[in-house]
Formats: sequence, structure tokens, C-alpha cells
Amino acid sequence: MNSRERVVTVLNRGVPDRVPVDYASNPDIDRRLKAHFGLKADDNDGLLRVLGVDIRGIWPRFVGPSRHADMPERGIKVDPWGRRRRWVEHPTGGYWDYCDFPLAEATEEQVAAWPMPAPDDYDYSGVLKQCRNLRAYALHVGGAGDGDVINSTGMLRGMEQTLVDLVTDDPAGLLLSRRRVDIQVETLRRTIEAAKGEIDFVWMGEDLGTQIAPMISLETYRRHIRPLHQRIVDLAKSFNLPVMIHTCGSSSWAYEDFIEMGISAVDTLQPEAANMSPEYLKRTFGGRLAFHGCISTAGPLATGTVDETIAYCRRTLDIMMPGGGYCFAPTHQIQDNTPTENAVAMYETVKTFGVYR
Repeated sequence: MNSRERVVTVLNRGVPDRVPVDYASNPDIDRRLKAHFGLKADDNDGLLRVLGVDIRGIWPRFVGPSRHADMPERGIKVDPWGRRRRWVEHPTGGYWDYCDFPLAEATEEQVAAWPMPAPDDYDYSGVLKQCRNLRAYALHVGGAGDGDVINSTGMLRGMEQTLVDLVTDDPAGLLLSRRRVDIQVETLRRTIEAAKGEIDFVWMGEDLGTQIAPMISLETYRRHIRPLHQRIVDLAKSFNLPVMIHTCGSSSWAYEDFIEMGISAVDTLQPEAANMSPEYLKRTFGGRLAFHGCISTAGPLATGTVDETIAYCRRTLDIMMPGGGYCFAPTHQIQDNTPTENAVAMYETVKTFGVYR
């Protein structure tokens, strides 16, 4: 199989020739991996090829006006949605973390007036060329930030207020979520249309759990979030495309709803979270959902030896491979505290032991 056939087979819960592979990382480990393989610092595709990654993303280019200005005097960067970030260092690197939360106390009227990107702010003319250049791979549109309410709304309104909004039916917070999804659905639609049949699946997201429990109730999910998610699923289905949803933390409590909605695959699968172990997921949802992830970025990959990393990856493959429907990937971006040799061992392990015989 080629990469496209391999991933499409897995999204349909089938058995491919080998387990497909995906990759995501933070900047420092990405830099070290490129140096390890003798690649230039900007050779992103070269690293994906060396690691055997089967998936590529397709995005239109943002060409719209700058509606929100950076705040260099405070070291703050501001994106087209108005989300503010500042650099926060930690012992092995750092993050551009969200701050200020400018809509934390906004009224419904203020949310309605908040400048956001429009679907017209993206250039779709290069989408088909991107697809043709990457046709050997499985291609997706969207990502973990498409359709998500709790995480992305929290970047503007703050996590606490976002959760309060969902429980109290606050019109300002609910409007903010609807406005974002309105824009994302139309942008995804135009991107898929511009690709002229070359897209293989739609990726969306929603962080629904902490490490120990759901973040919200199932009733709250069904009242406020599921209808927004369903819009993206329905869009994908109108183009006969499967959907994968990114869900951090303890989130399997929502998987029966995902199946009912028509979602094909779940991503992240943090095994240390409650009811998220590979054994539980495979036993409970295997054959009904495909799985993408399950290689913890907080386990042996980050804290163990090479041998422990290999053993951990092999055990996950042993559990998730039978019957197909599994894509090998980290649970999130590989963190900067990860030893280079462990990350290399992770991908060498799937090349050796991820083959169906």
C-alpha cells in the first residue's frame, strides 16, 4: 500500500500492510531530530520522510488584514483571532502560552463586534497544487483547533469563564463559540472544494477531559458542543470524507456519541488518563472507531531509557494492531524533555514491529 491507501484503510477500521505513522513535536526535539538525521533546520518534509510519516495537512494561506496588533512592549504576540500569547520558559524549552483573555468579561454585543478572520481572508488558489505535490500521502484538512469549544474559546475568554458559560448558558460565551465554528465550517468547505477530491479526511478537535475525569457532563456536551461538532461532521459527510476528532484527557465517555454522530476516528488517546488505556479503548470501541495516538509523551518516551521506550511502543502495538484500525502517533506533540534517542527508537520500533505478517 501507499500512504494514502494505508491511512484510508485504517480510518475504515481495516487492516493495512503496516501500521500508518504520524508525528508532532515541540521545537527543540524537532530541531534535535533533524540534526540527528543530518537534515537542515527547515527541512520539515525531510524529517517526516525519514520517520516514515504517512499523513500531511493541507491549509489555505491566510492573506487577510491584521485586525489585531502585537504588543511588543509586553512581549505579546496576537493572532488573527485576537488571541494573545507570551513566551513562558521551562527547564527544557518553553511555550507561547495564552494570556490576558480579552473577552473574559465581554458582553454578547462585544463578542458580536470582536474582529475575527473571514473565510474570504484565505487564499484557496494554491490548495490543489499542495494536494498534487503531496499525493503520495494521506491528506487532511482541519486540525485539533477546528470545531473545539472549550480550548479555543478559553484562549479568548479564559478557561474558567468558558466552563461557566457552558453550565449557565451564558449568551456571550455561546455566541463566541458559534461565531468561530461558522467561520471554520465555511473555510473548511472552500478548502475541500478547492482540493477537487484530493482530501482523504477531516480533522477536528475538542479537549473534553482532565487526567482523572470528564471536564463537563455528557448532558452539557450534548446541549452546547455536540451540535457544533455535528456541523463539521455533516460537512465532511457531504463530501464523503471520514472525520477524526482530537480529544485530550479522559474523553472516552463521549465516544458513543461520536459513533452516533458519524465520527470515524479518535486522536490523542492519553493512556494515563481515566478510561483511556489501550486495552480499554480496544476492547470497548475497537471495530467501531479507529485510533490515532496512544504513545504517551509523558511516559517512557520522555522519562525512560531507549529499551523502556521500545518495550512500551511494542506493547502498545501488540494491543492496538489486531484487527486493524490503528495509526501509531504520539498523544500530543513530543515534548522538549524527550531524549533524542528515545524519539528515534519510537519510530524505529514501529517500522520493525508495526508490519502485518
